[in-house]
Amino acid sequence: MNDARLDTSPEETRQPVTEHLEELRTRLIRSLIAFGAGTAACYNFAGEIYKRLIRPVTDALPADSVLVFTELTEAFLTYFKLALWGGLVLSSPVIFYQAWRFVSPGLYRKEQRLVAFFAFWSTLGLAAGMCFAYFVAIPAFMNFFFSFGREVVVPLPSMKESLSLVLRLLLIFGVMFELPLVLYLAGRGGILSAPFLRRWRKGAVLGALLLSAVLTPPDAVSQILVSFPLYALYEAGILLCALGERRGNAAKRLPPS
Repeated sequence: MNDARLDTSPEETRQPVTEHLEELRTRLIRSLIAFGAGTAACYNFAGEIYKRLIRPVTDALPADSVLVFTELTEAFLTYFKLALWGGLVLSSPVIFYQAWRFVSPGLYRKEQRLVAFFAFWSTLGLAAGMCFAYFVAIPAFMNFFFSFGREVVVPLPSMKESLSLVLRLLLIFGVMFELPLVLYLAGRGGILSAPFLRRWRKGAVLGALLLSAVLTPPDAVSQILVSFPLYALYEAGILLCALGERRGNAAKRLPPS
């Protein structure tokens, strides 16, 4: 047995590592190519994408107001930034697929199912949060902001700042809607329990109010629009946490395969 160990050459021991590095390089190159192609495609339609994405802002503008840019490079950089985000969204299936093909051989079948479950429901939660932001929260924000100063001054929002605000709110609400999934996984893993979350309801209300005050502009309407859905998601998370606990306990009782 000692001779067999001594006969193992350095090339043979290093080969698995080099194969993994080569595969990682290939996966990264394919992901970058997909990202570049998606960015180029989005830049060709950047004006139309911007128009649709910023519609909650333009619909709330007064009749005598328009979006403006005050620097020579602002319009170009805004469209380029939007193209980068759009390229990331378009290439995300390819990137996720390449990442999955790289890590899946090292996972057990149970772990593969858990990763697939998390990927599906996290994507669904992110999309639901962004839809809520686009159709409900952002229009309410804009109507509130543009209600000031119409008799004294004319609002002329910057196209760059308007896009940044819209993207930030989309991301905030998208992440917020991941809370039930996180609590479900925490319950299934035995990290949290539904009774514990129920005991902390008052703390959750305070936390939702504080988080909304940090993440949103300093007005009551914005904070209410963020804190109420956030607490509702916490209540949904309690139910899912209890479900996760039952699933986790049932899985522990199963005989090992």
